[in-house]
Amino acid sequence: MRAEIVSIGDELLKGQRINSNATFMASGLAGIGIAVNRIVACSDVESEIAAVLAESLERAEVVLVTGGLGPTRDDRTRSAVQLLLQRDLELSKDACEKLASLMKQRGRTMTDALRDQAMVIEGSHVIPNTKGSAAGMIIGCGERFKRHYLVLMPGVPSEMKAMMELTVLPYFSVLSSSFIRHTPIKTLGIGESMLAEMIVEVEDSLPAGTTLAYLPHAAGVTLMISTLGSDREVVDSDNRRVVDAILKRAGRFIYATAESTLEETIGEILTQRGMSVAVAESCTGGLVASRLTDVPGSSAYFYQGFVVYSNEAKERALGVAKETIEEFGAVSEEVACAMATGCLEKSGADFALSTTGIAGPAGGSHEKPVGMLCLALAIKSSGTVQSRTLFMHGDRELNKIRFSEAVLRELWEHLRAV
Repeated sequence: MRAEIVSIGDELLKGQRINSNATFMASGLAGIGIAVNRIVACSDVESEIAAVLAESLERAEVVLVTGGLGPTRDDRTRSAVQLLLQRDLELSKDACEKLASLMKQRGRTMTDALRDQAMVIEGSHVIPNTKGSAAGMIIGCGERFKRHYLVLMPGVPSEMKAMMELTVLPYFSVLSSSFIRHTPIKTLGIGESMLAEMIVEVEDSLPAGTTLAYLPHAAGVTLMISTLGSDREVVDSDNRRVVDAILKRAGRFIYATAESTLEETIGEILTQRGMSVAVAESCTGGLVASRLTDVPGSSAYFYQGFVVYSNEAKERALGVAKETIEEFGAVSEEVACAMATGCLEKSGADFALSTTGIAGPAGGSHEKPVGMLCLALAIKSSGTVQSRTLFMHGDRELNKIRFSEAVLRELWEHLRAV
């Protein structure tokens, strides 16, 4: 089965909101073997909604729609579907009773506007809304649209997610005869073009039904290996074969073959080994500590973080010698090493990471340009400190992200090597 997703709302077209609903729906559909071929954002204009839905229903067996089911004047999805299918609205008794119960719990009166939220397209399979008021619908669209399905859900993420998990995915899983396997390959320290050259032979000999997509982002490149077929064992085998071939050629740049971040991968290794880490940050301003502690359970291995932005803070909090800063400058490997050493001593952790650099847009010079990063890793077991200088190219926000990725990569590479 093929699916398309239509997201309704002027706020999406104006850039006021990120379309996270589409990502969630596409992932859920993939899990039951339904591939999403197109995602469209549409305005709140009734005629445009009807035209977009008509076009999608011609191509896709399932068209999922979010948004435009609320009680306000800009909620036009139901009326657009009425126009398209030439069907009336009818009151869903179950949805109305559920809504009345919800209003009673909240101490509110059931108004006509709220009762309207229980009105559904004639002939719909009603999707209960366990998180809000507007009922969802699964609509068989008849001979005109090749008996394809239209799924209407609210745009509120919590309401849509509950409907997908409790009703929509179970409903269509029994109708799907395909299987999809998506395997992400997370890389770091390598660019898109170099990675493509490294795996060109793999890409030239992909099994039938398998595709490879490059997903570059601020910190690196993710490869997505997707395999579609009717036999689960064949799908899994073909997908794994491609992943293994890429691991063989580019394994030194790959830190995960699952939906795992670099900080999650590091956390897993530290937890398995019973080891700990602390950080001392200048140019990253706490971003490295934030990323490490974004991982649930990070208290088992993350000891302490220092944000020492000024020279005085580096001296006072970490014991960096004033003479070192004056001789080499705050942005130098010498200062990065002193920061990491001081952090290791004060925290008692097994590893200490440090960053000092120039994120921009100002503050650079010919010798030390914007985007320059000096990082260090102090290692308790060996009593050694390793450092390096890197140069990034981006604005302030992008540089900070890349700086944090670089220092985490330093720790990951060390953990992988020992």
